[in-house]
Amino acid sequence: MQLSDYQRDSRATARYPDLGSNLIYPTLGLAGEAGEVAEKVKKLIRDHNGLVDEAFKHELALELGDVLWYLAQLATELGMTLDDVGQLNLQKLNSRSQRGTLHGEGDHR
Repeated sequence: MQLSDYQRDSRATARYPDLGSNLIYPTLGLAGEAGEVAEKVKKLIRDHNGLVDEAFKHELALELGDVLWYLAQLATELGMTLDDVGQLNLQKLNSRSQRGTLHGEGDHR
């Protein structure tokens, strides 16, 4: 599946106030779902000694899907495609790699 296909298809399931002009809802959803991913990993460490099995992978994949959904909605609200977001990110990372600045702090290093 292509990111652009996912973004288009996922939009058909979007139901929230002021759809099309609401950055807040998908931003808060993205933060919440990312927190759920972190919580599952924390509990994996606490309860299962960090051992990843197929059941954990499946459960985490479901949460990552929720992260992707909110990311897609936020990008759509901003008039961006996930393809554009991904391309910009790769350009940034490749530039940092070429300049030897993958380590460090700041968005514009």
